[in-house]
This record gives sequence, C-alpha cells and structure tokens, in this order.
Amino acid sequence: MNGSIQITEAALASLIGLTAHEIPGVVGMAPSNLKEGLSRVLGRANVSDGVVISRDGAKYVADLYVVVAYGVSIPTVARNIVERVEHTVKTQAGIDLGAARVHAVGVQRV
Repeated sequence: MNGSIQITEAALASLIGLTAHEIPGVVGMAPSNLKEGLSRVLGRANVSDGVVISRDGAKYVADLYVVVAYGVSIPTVARNIVERVEHTVKTQAGIDLGAARVHAVGVQRV
C-alpha cells in the first residue's frame, strides 16, 4: 500500500468529544474560549466543543473542558475520561496521546 492516512486535529477533537460525552457523570462540554462560546450562543455547537488539541513535540495533547453532574466524584469522572479517551484514540485513530487533561469548569444538577 503506497498511500497514507492523515487524521486532522478537527477529526481528533470530534472523536475525543464524542468519547467524553459517553462517560457517566459528564453533563456536557464547556466552551474553551470566547470564540467557541459565541458559536454556541449562535447555535453552532458541535461535538468538538470543549476540546482543544495541541502538539507537544511529536505527540498530541488534548485539553477537555467539561461540566460534571452534581454529586459525582470529580476526580473519578476525570480519571475515567482520561482512560477512555486515551484508549479510544489509540484503538480508533492509532494515535498515542502525549496527555489528556481534564478541566472541570462547572457542576450542574441533572
């Protein structure tokens, strides 16, 4: 096979966002910046909201900005997010993340 496969940062962010939404205790994702917040207010939210992909040398780093359910253990939810995101990115995209960092930016009753 002579071709190559490239996975864009946008596709990676979408994969990570979808994965994070599956974790019990995650209510949703939070805007990571003003531009994203304005897009959400204007009705253009998507699955990669709250996910910021950056590079640390040759590795990707994912920062996830989440809102968790009131009454859950935030450290447990964060650990579950990191484990599931790292596993999903490895198995579905073939990428080893340099780090997955969870930022709990809100708590909400569900």
